[in-house]
Amino acid sequence: MSLLVQREERVLRITLNRPEKRNALTAKMCADLAMRIEEVQSDPEIGSILIDAAGTVFSAGMDLDEAAHEANHYKLNSHEGLFTIGAHAAKPIVICVNGPALGGGVGLIAQGHVVIAAQGALFGLTEIRVGLWPFSIYRAVEAALGPRRTLELSLTGRVFSTQDALAWGLVHQVIQPFEVDDRASAIARDLARASPTAISAGLEYVRRSRGLHAREQGELALTLRAKVMSGDDFTEGVIAFKEHRDPRWPSMPPSAYPESVNEESPETAESEPAD
Repeated sequence: MSLLVQREERVLRITLNRPEKRNALTAKMCADLAMRIEEVQSDPEIGSILIDAAGTVFSAGMDLDEAAHEANHYKLNSHEGLFTIGAHAAKPIVICVNGPALGGGVGLIAQGHVVIAAQGALFGLTEIRVGLWPFSIYRAVEAALGPRRTLELSLTGRVFSTQDALAWGLVHQVIQPFEVDDRASAIARDLARASPTAISAGLEYVRRSRGLHAREQGELALTLRAKVMSGDDFTEGVIAFKEHRDPRWPSMPPSAYPESVNEESPETAESEPAD
């Protein structure tokens, strides 16, 4: 299977699983990955998505063998669906970069809301080397790196380091390779435990505020802030903070707090007949 999908408590982990092909992205992988992310957007049992890769390479980009034979609309649509998904996702996406990422691999990284990379990983928009341009991923990478840097990297096809990726904002933390999966997993778990109401409203603000004038952005911020502050999660968060305890978010599904499910009161337990 080119993708491995498993649920770990409230985290959906999706693993690129073509290590023998350096996790090169086929059209089907792109479509399936986008579908897996899309189908949990309204699932209250999932709080975050973690994308990682098997082997020592995160992704070498698109599968050139496939691309050389077919350039159909299915491919273009599958790429468009994947390489824009971070901009409208309602669940936070964490990406664990365990090794080199080129071309489409960089485009996938640009979909992450939080990106953790292993020290020594290399990055590059190398499509120019095979007579191509990074059309499908360009907008997402430009949003992460800025227009002038993205243009230069696309023109030169040069490979850059984790320290450059960190300084330019493509990744957010650089970790020793043996720690990178643990750190990314911990962040994904923490995000999944955060207030669903706050996460949802925050990402809604990010999506809807793009392209608005400053006044409209401010009005949207005030509207969403008032909505969140009048809700039960904010009330619980303030109380929990004052009581020095972890909050129990009312918007969280009951399964997130398994100790409270089927919890019996002393009266109920006493009323049950003995065996």
